[in-house]
Amino acid sequence: MSIDEQINDYFAAQPEPKRTDMRELHRAILGLMPKCKLWFMDGKDASGKTVSNPNVGYGTQTMRYANGDTREFYQIGISANTAGISVYILGIEDKQYLAQAYGKDLGKAKITGYCIKFKALRDISMETLKAAMRYGIEQTTSRPGRQ
Repeated sequence: MSIDEQINDYFAAQPEPKRTDMRELHRAILGLMPKCKLWFMDGKDASGKTVSNPNVGYGTQTMRYANGDTREFYQIGISANTAGISVYILGIEDKQYLAQAYGKDLGKAKITGYCIKFKALRDISMETLKAAMRYGIEQTTSRPGRQ
């Protein structure tokens, strides 16, 4: 099954209105990153054990670990969770930045170092979310060693 098919099946398996919200987010992210690499992670480890919620990733960057290892990974990710939707903006070094820069304008959302969680798109400002994602994309494409 192709990545596009896996993503479509994942979205289709979500209850409404989450299904529609995730599809709208998908279109918005593709609008920001029209030629990006798509990822689908089913949330299972090598042994088949569920270790996280399934997620869809967009773009590519090289993650560098403290021990010097590197790994290709996505820049922006989305995932359904029991309370709503999570948007992951990876590669931002200042873990306070998202909350400080976008928190007051975003709406009803919980913001951690790289994750924005909300119940439904109607609860947040899509323009503010897109601005946060654009910032994350810029951060992960402008640094040396990043793709």
